[in-house]
Amino acid sequence: MVDLLVHEWIEQHGGSENVFETMAAAFPDADIKCLWNDAPDRFRDRSVQESWLARTPLRSNKAAALPFMPSTWAKMNVRSYDSILVSSHLFAHHIGGRLPASGPTKHVYVHTPARYIWTPQLDPRGNSAHARLASRPLKAIDRKRASEGSVFAANSEFVRERIRDTWDQDALVIYPPVEVERLQAVSDWREHLSPEDQKVLESLPPGFLLGASRFVPYKRLDLVIQAGEDSGIPVVLAGAGPQLEQLTAAAAQARVPVHIVLRPSNSLLYALYQQAVAFIFPPVEDFGIMPVEAMCLGTPAIVGSLGGAKESVNALRGGIVIDLRSSAEMKSAIDKASTLDMAGAQTLADANFSSRSFRERIVSWLTPDDESGISHE
Repeated sequence: MVDLLVHEWIEQHGGSENVFETMAAAFPDADIKCLWNDAPDRFRDRSVQESWLARTPLRSNKAAALPFMPSTWAKMNVRSYDSILVSSHLFAHHIGGRLPASGPTKHVYVHTPARYIWTPQLDPRGNSAHARLASRPLKAIDRKRASEGSVFAANSEFVRERIRDTWDQDALVIYPPVEVERLQAVSDWREHLSPEDQKVLESLPPGFLLGASRFVPYKRLDLVIQAGEDSGIPVVLAGAGPQLEQLTAAAAQARVPVHIVLRPSNSLLYALYQQAVAFIFPPVEDFGIMPVEAMCLGTPAIVGSLGGAKESVNALRGGIVIDLRSSAEMKSAIDKASTLDMAGAQTLADANFSSRSFRERIVSWLTPDDESGISHE
């Protein structure tokens, strides 16, 4: 039975936090350790223990805190625990340092090896002065800690390959949970919109290509606009972020109507999925939750050939994998999308990516003999 859960830091929003929340629900009696907790309401009834970094200004500057993280994790005393489950996308898997053979077991669910230091081309934060300076020594420490007996699971084959390349370790692939059950419990999300959201939806054209994410450069929402121009189909971009001004300017110059929906509610986002001709997902992500959300609601996803998103598209057979830079491939993909069996994709989504299936796979990985002590509520 898991008696300690570990996560890098806890924020109000974020894909890794959502995964960790599913883990926490599975093991309701486990303690929680993190570097700092910026969302105290998420685990209000749990024992959440922060590190010394939480009491310093470094909690608000991850790049500056980076050099202190490995030693902070390694010095944490965890020897009173029996089984540790770690959710890691930076250095949380360093917790406790090298554990003795008689100490707790440590299973690590890897969202990604630290992008800051291993693949800065995929994460611009790795190009900061602090990150570049710290990168070389941190790589050596990180590789050493990864070789000290942890058992790894990866959130995609894409990440599994990076674990092999960076740490020379193997991992079991367990796809992260998506709220498939909740999304599919509503047949038409338009019926659950507020009056304000209903007005927004009614202002949009009846058929459109959808792009949704934070408005930041690496999400490549400009390619969604390009897809609309290639196919002659209007575009809707949903989200918010620092690239709003640039996207607004690009929308004004586009050869097709481009509508920007700022900070959509969850219900409105789900309704947008259902009304879209296709969901276009350009970024190179470790996995990619949003294409699964779109497919489980019956909308085909069009994703790039790099990154983890192609794995869910292939698993559900609910989308097209292409070179997103090719106008010819994009137009062909949009044409093919209308022929896909999305009913089959919706059924497969529940079997492959629901919270229930994630918990079952985590338990099987942790306790092959099924002596899990897990809560199935």
